[in-house]
Amino acid sequence: MRIGVLTAGGDCPGLNAVIRSVVHRGLTGHGDEIIGFEDGFKGLLEGRYRPLDLNAVSGILARGGTILGSARLERARLHEAADNAEELCQTYGIDVLIPIGGEGTLTAARMLADAGMPVVGVPKTIDNDISATDRTFGFDTAVTVATEAIDRLKTTAESHQRVMVVEVMGRHAGWIALESGMAGGAHGICIPERPFDPADLVAMIEERFARGKKFAVICVAEGAHPIQGSMAYGYGEIDAYGHERFMGIGTRLAEELANRLGKEARPVILGHVQRGGVPTAYDRVLATRFGWHAVEAAHEGAFGHMTGLRGTSIEMVPLKDAITELKRVPEDRIREAESVF
Repeated sequence: MRIGVLTAGGDCPGLNAVIRSVVHRGLTGHGDEIIGFEDGFKGLLEGRYRPLDLNAVSGILARGGTILGSARLERARLHEAADNAEELCQTYGIDVLIPIGGEGTLTAARMLADAGMPVVGVPKTIDNDISATDRTFGFDTAVTVATEAIDRLKTTAESHQRVMVVEVMGRHAGWIALESGMAGGAHGICIPERPFDPADLVAMIEERFARGKKFAVICVAEGAHPIQGSMAYGYGEIDAYGHERFMGIGTRLAEELANRLGKEARPVILGHVQRGGVPTAYDRVLATRFGWHAVEAAHEGAFGHMTGLRGTSIEMVPLKDAITELKRVPEDRIREAESVF
């Protein structure tokens, strides 16, 4: 079997572990030939690819990013790929394509599958917001990075009697903010699933200062937003890839808290630090398992499916189940977090 593999969308710790696993399982387990398309679906459309053997993936298990490169693709070009799906398979002689990516990539994978291309998807996102899988690799690394940042910021906040507002990733789902906030013992968590009232944060911080705890750390997801009318906050436009541009809730909330409290409040935007660097052991193992099962699914003809973690097992689930809706933080998890603070 000749297998094509690509990584698309935002980079994520663990991508290289998937690529390595696909190559090892394909070559040593089945005698397959593996090719890697460069820069995601752009490489597929533009004919940019290279062979992947054991030497090509040697030493990449612990590397962040992706050796194949990644890029976002405009929707018009995705439709171009779907319109030429069967021709692309013939051009490259591939029997199956394994795209590794998030909601946008899996949507494109579904389009290609519907157009006749044999596809087996592998889900990835640090946001952990893909339905039909309990966890995605990269999420554990992002939570670990954010938790360490909160741990470090607590000491400097206490030394200077400051309020620190830590903005983490999470456009439409607040999993990183929720879990890193809980793990780091943040004093407030703001997530997209529930609009917040800055007055509640002010009351909490004032109560802490009254008890002699003259600092506070607030963890806020980038997609969190205030209750309408509770504070001035603008909403961004939609970019060329269909994503909403956010207007910097961390910075705006820090300004609002400083004005209302009359105390120093500083924003800390973690940004792409959460995406980069070495993946955790958990993410390396999960990514490796996803790659192994993707190759097995290809040989079993389970096209139009993706790997998914269900409990402790890897199962193949239809791509349509992954893209029907985003997996957002449920109300019971929010109540659990509220009970801690």
